[in-house]
Amino acid sequence: MIDIILDTLLDTVKLIPFLFVTYLLMELIEHKTGEKAKAAISKAGSFGPVIGSLLGAFPQCGFSASASGLYAGGVVSAGTLIAVFLATSDEMLPVCISEHVSAGVIAKILINKVVLGILIGFTVDIVLKILKKDNSKKDIHSLCQNDDCHCEEGSVLRSALHHTLHITVFIFIIVFVMNLIIGFVGEERLGRAFVNIPVVGCAVSALIGLIPNCAASVVITELYLQGIISTGCMMSGLLAGSGLGLLILFRINKNLRQNAAILLTVYFSSVLIGIIFEVLKISF
Repeated sequence: MIDIILDTLLDTVKLIPFLFVTYLLMELIEHKTGEKAKAAISKAGSFGPVIGSLLGAFPQCGFSASASGLYAGGVVSAGTLIAVFLATSDEMLPVCISEHVSAGVIAKILINKVVLGILIGFTVDIVLKILKKDNSKKDIHSLCQNDDCHCEEGSVLRSALHHTLHITVFIFIIVFVMNLIIGFVGEERLGRAFVNIPVVGCAVSALIGLIPNCAASVVITELYLQGIISTGCMMSGLLAGSGLGLLILFRINKNLRQNAAILLTVYFSSVLIGIIFEVLKISF
């Protein structure tokens, strides 16, 4: 147990400098481009899924939540919102950078999420257009963000420190639990459990991704980097993970049927894509 605790502390402490630098850069970019990004997606029109997916790939704090506000206000389409949700990388990028994952692997994950977000987003909009169903709200709701984030308060440095400390705690807890499981169960046995039941593995991973918390993307990313889950399971989890987006959607959009349809579309498309990756044996 002492060895597990020491290993977890060492693994976590080594990540802190990289996490801080990453979040500092992200905060600087967001403070300069955040409002422009929201304006761009609101003016995208029929190209909304393209703009939404591209912007969603960069883990701007609260962007998926803002997209939910735009959808609730009738500014963007359901396809655009789903594209944002599927492309949102949440904490995947900072964790991968801090773990020294190669730029090639990170690029493959992000590109796949963006392209798949665009394709599914356009498909949803086309189907809704054929069925003549669309978002009918006329007023624009406030753009909601994480109440604990403080991204629009104080300095960029303070926001970066807040994010770094917040995610460091999550990483420590998750790595500790993972080390415990691996220590008692064994990495090979745990990995075989996901390989032997790929469909169930993708379904479970996508369920974890739906959790409206940054811990979900951290769990999935760490499991993948440890070699415990496959690329297909990882893609299912990360595609389903939209940060606080779904939570904000259910909070501010009064049409529960629309919300449920969006949630189910995100979940089942994520599982399906993961299964396709498994069947084709795609790996990064």
